[in-house]
Amino acid sequence: MTTQSLEKSLDVVGIGNAIVDVLVQADDAFLAQHDLTKGTMALVDEARAERLYASVGAGLETSGGSAANTLAGIAQLGGRAGFIGRVRDDQLGGIFAHDIRAVGARFETPAATEGPSTARCLILVTPDAQRTMCTYLGASVGLDPADLDLSMVAESRLLYLEGYLWDSDAAKQAFIAAAEVARSHGGQVALSLSDAFCVERHRASFQELVDGHVDVLFANEMEIMALYETDSFEAALEQVRGRCRIAALTRSALGSVVLEGSSTHRIEPFKLGSLVDTTGAGDLYAAGFLHGLAQGWDAVRCGQLGSLCAGQVVTQLGPRPMVDLKALMQAHCSPDPAA
Repeated sequence: MTTQSLEKSLDVVGIGNAIVDVLVQADDAFLAQHDLTKGTMALVDEARAERLYASVGAGLETSGGSAANTLAGIAQLGGRAGFIGRVRDDQLGGIFAHDIRAVGARFETPAATEGPSTARCLILVTPDAQRTMCTYLGASVGLDPADLDLSMVAESRLLYLEGYLWDSDAAKQAFIAAAEVARSHGGQVALSLSDAFCVERHRASFQELVDGHVDVLFANEMEIMALYETDSFEAALEQVRGRCRIAALTRSALGSVVLEGSSTHRIEPFKLGSLVDTTGAGDLYAAGFLHGLAQGWDAVRCGQLGSLCAGQVVTQLGPRPMVDLKALMQAHCSPDPAA
């Protein structure tokens, strides 16, 4: 770790969609009735979001958003985290801001005073614990370079970017501007591909981003295969090898594979209880991995901590851990390889 990185006041700053999640239990018939594909994320307009919300039962409201979940997890692990994202000055915006600050993350992006309402995501959890997401992006897509606290980015060892932002041209420019600032101040850039359909919408530009701007890539099995247009995970693995410093590829019950140069590390999953809800599993894997990386851990221990955090969050409803993640880390993942 360089002297410059040791002087950083933040471990990880993330940029992503600031969303309030509404988690509801549903069955396959409901998905079919509303023409929803299980396990995917669909973007919806405000009218459809309201219709879907009116069609389901009582839900659990919790602050979410992929990158925000990751940064909240890092803060819970004891890391110094910051988040940049746009909310509106409405009730949901207030909920989002309160929740992310309450876990110890810095959140200073000013709320919009006009325009679309705060984003929300209806997450339908089926009995097999799969989650199907219908997302209204609302105010979050209004993020642009003027919203960025570039001093926060410059102060961070790692900048974490959410692939979902690539659906907004303004947010995309904010994304690139932040990556340039991070790099110019000795930081590293991490990217989550977020969703296979998102990858398919922006494949060429994602490939260019991975090749030219990304140090650490996070993707699940479907996303990495979509990126390289193959139905073979092993073929996709070899395609991405060497394009960035580290690629952390998650495979649900099969654990994860971490590529680092010519090395391939296969990380076993942690099973900490019954599977309840997969919402946030990838986000919390990234949280554990990035926290370890910011502390100078090697790639294997980073992957193990990511797997531990993911293994915990799938045993509960919702994407924000309801246990003491720091204590869990201390019990299962020693930073000392000799311990």
